[in-house]
Amino acid sequence: MKKIEAIIRHFKLEDVKSALAELDVSGMTITEVRGFGRQKGHTEVYRGTEYSVDFVPKIKIELVVPDAKLQPVVDAIVRAAKTGQVGDGKIFITDLTDAIRIRTGETGDSAI
Repeated sequence: MKKIEAIIRHFKLEDVKSALAELDVSGMTITEVRGFGRQKGHTEVYRGTEYSVDFVPKIKIELVVPDAKLQPVVDAIVRAAKTGQVGDGKIFITDLTDAIRIRTGETGDSAI
């Protein structure tokens, strides 16, 4: 099993959700996060005053998939979240040793 963490732009969430639904991805966790990478924030003007926004708001999607579904899911996220501009986001993939469904006690792939 793999855990996928994708940091994407806010307005791309529905596109990514739809792309994952087409692959029968059954669950995910969404968190509103703030951060910066190469984008290093930006400046905005509010009531005539310019100020710097160091941490850019993003969406973090976390999901767990069986090894066999990893590449199609990653490809779908990249395709749906990409705008071609700096700040499109990142995807992090980690190995999981186990998952347990609390309600039934199922473990492994059947728990996800």
